[in-house]
Amino acid sequence: MRLTLRQLQIFVAVADAGSTTAAGLRAALSQSAASGALNELEHLLGARLFDRIGRRLALNDNGRALLPEARAVLDAAQGIEDRFGTGPDGAGAAGRPTRLRIGASTTIGNYLLPALVADYRAAWPGAAVDVAMGNTREVAEAVARLEVDLGLIEGPCPAPELGVVPWREDELVVVCAPGHPLARQAARAPVPVEALRRACWLLREPGSGTRETVEQALLPHLHHLRGEMLPGSTEAIKQSAAAGLGLACLSRCAVEDQVTLGRLVVLRTALPRLARRFYRIHHPQKRFSASLERFVAHCAPADPDAADRPRTQARSDAPG
Repeated sequence: MRLTLRQLQIFVAVADAGSTTAAGLRAALSQSAASGALNELEHLLGARLFDRIGRRLALNDNGRALLPEARAVLDAAQGIEDRFGTGPDGAGAAGRPTRLRIGASTTIGNYLLPALVADYRAAWPGAAVDVAMGNTREVAEAVARLEVDLGLIEGPCPAPELGVVPWREDELVVVCAPGHPLARQAARAPVPVEALRRACWLLREPGSGTRETVEQALLPHLHHLRGEMLPGSTEAIKQSAAAGLGLACLSRCAVEDQVTLGRLVVLRTALPRLARRFYRIHHPQKRFSASLERFVAHCAPADPDAADRPRTQARSDAPG
């Protein structure tokens, strides 16, 4: 076999960094050595893997096809080193925490994951966790490309080929500014559905797990949502709601701080209790290292019935 792990390592590093110079720094090689390894790989495969754009290297169609396979091979090799203790310090899986890459959709990444990571690092000194945040679709795409070891998402998984495990239940609440007319009405009686239909709603962008879940939860009762779209940020929706611009349906964990400060109130409404599932997703070819297994166990679902096994996402799991 003429293909080497070093060639694949350099290829992945160039794909991530965009140049052989930056890739060499990551792999502790000179720029010329990194460039040579990439040239050897392209010659061996008989195909260019990058388009040369000035000094930057951009993956072409061949490179994009190879990248997930290369990541899977390197991940498997790392798993062998962890299992048998052949890493740089010889400590093996039990003694050498590795650097994990976790993808998280925005609500989880902003409001749940920081405390989980802090507790995990306190339990395993020296452990490192890199977090990449995006909406649910973006996290699923990163998992599918093996750019992250694991994904934590707050909406139905849009990639049916991925392994999906129910993780936690999340309560959704309707909030608004204390001075909003419906807040005063809710102080006397639950806000009726008709009033909610007439209200202005603040919504996330399409592709957001929160947006999709809110629509699934509210549309069966309200039939349509009058509102404004605020892309990319639950925090922007919170601040807009606190400023009196409309109603928002958000995770309770995301609004607790503003409710405590009195800048938002949770409306009593005639709607049934709103809830959704958080999910853990992974690539079916992903080999779980000892460190990743420890992290998964540390973040174990609060619901004991959410068994730790891959399963297909069912739409009936979504609220509504």
